[in-house]
Amino acid sequence: MTDELSLLAAVAEIASRAGEEILAVYRHSGDIASQTKSDDSPLTEADTRANALIVRALQDLAPAIPLLSEESALPPYALRQQWREYWLIDPLDGTKEFIKRNDEFTVNIALVRGGVPVLGVVHAPALAKTWTGLLGRGAWKQEGAESLRAIGTASMPAESASGKIRVVASRRHGAESLQGVLESLARQFNEVELVSMGSSLKICILAEGGADLYPRLAPTSEWDTAAAQAVLCAAGGMVCGTDFSPLRYNSKDDVLNPFFLAMGDSRYDWPRLLGNLS
Repeated sequence: MTDELSLLAAVAEIASRAGEEILAVYRHSGDIASQTKSDDSPLTEADTRANALIVRALQDLAPAIPLLSEESALPPYALRQQWREYWLIDPLDGTKEFIKRNDEFTVNIALVRGGVPVLGVVHAPALAKTWTGLLGRGAWKQEGAESLRAIGTASMPAESASGKIRVVASRRHGAESLQGVLESLARQFNEVELVSMGSSLKICILAEGGADLYPRLAPTSEWDTAAAQAVLCAAGGMVCGTDFSPLRYNSKDDVLNPFFLAMGDSRYDWPRLLGNLS
């Protein structure tokens, strides 16, 4: 399949089908059973069902493209560094939110090429929302059965006594480090609006213009961010390390991200505003 817009639509359909597998578990009565993986993160039946569907469907769709999933064995870097492009998958991002049944979990599928996420789909099954992005072509959102609509990031407000900056943050991670950033912003803007939520939804909110900044000063893995990064960058935003270098993928043996900043307005002078966070 050479038409990348068609490829994006096919991946969105796969993510939707994986969401149906997840909701089949989510809607059962009683507590959601989980196991604890070696990294202390939870694993549920929904993770494994969604992963099996996505892996099978992507292999059918594009047999020549290798894939890397949170729920599959990590290939050695000696092999991965030979990949020109590959699928990067988190079949259920926000498993803790899933277990708590707060609806803030997603299916993440990205196509990474040369270390850059160029195609991304983030599907929130319980919210019936899907964000898609293709670098250089645009980003879109679909709610329920509605048609796709184009989305874009918001321009940053002026730093002034009447200015307001909108910040999204994790519900569970990095609160202490975030506080310093919020205090710095409060000295430069009249109002700092903070919204906390789970999974890759935070980056998608930036992509659709609903927030300006997401500082992530706590650990994440590459499958947590790649799909949403593709959507955000396609919508006009950017994701950088705290040194403001672009967040890249498949460049080392492990798959841990550095602390990073996701920003809606890629034209804004963020280093001047935020200073040295490294």
